[in-house]
Amino acid sequence: MLHLDVMDGHFVPNITFGPCVIGNIRPCTDQVFDTHLMIESPRKYIRDFVDGGSDHITVHTESHDGIEDIKRTLEMIRDAGAKTGASINPATPWKPMAGIMEDLDLVLVMTVVPGFGGQGFMHEVVPKIREIRGYIDEHGYATEISVDGGISPETAPMVVEAGADILVAGSAIFKGDPGNNLKLLREACMR
Repeated sequence: MLHLDVMDGHFVPNITFGPCVIGNIRPCTDQVFDTHLMIESPRKYIRDFVDGGSDHITVHTESHDGIEDIKRTLEMIRDAGAKTGASINPATPWKPMAGIMEDLDLVLVMTVVPGFGGQGFMHEVVPKIREIRGYIDEHGYATEISVDGGISPETAPMVVEAGADILVAGSAIFKGDPGNNLKLLREACMR
């Protein structure tokens, strides 16, 4: 799948692109578009992103005012026809998410502070991944765990062992030879 980082310059201090760019690249591939909204007020834009071609919409818990607020957003995402995701920053506790875990197709655990690529992996987040995996398995949820930030051939085996299903890699793929870098990352995950 393609992980598409959308940033608004408010929720995070960087700006990327919006739904029209996604709509323009949608005809170029049949890959799943996993759209990660690092934006304030994501409910305003859900329909636009789904209409543009996003298959998954992931929103940040930190851009919401509690569990009931994020539940409304997840319902809007599902009603628009996309799969639901919720993301948590490295410093955000995961346990409040227990109240929405059964409503999620994906939980995205950030292992860097969101907003800029190329940051170093925060090893202290690995136990959070392990705890979330335990909770999902204990309750029999189908929720997948995605990990984003600092993923490389060195860090990938750690997060896979902790319970990650999906690894988001940017710099590890695109710095240098993307084909070879992807091969190295895949091999590291098989160890």
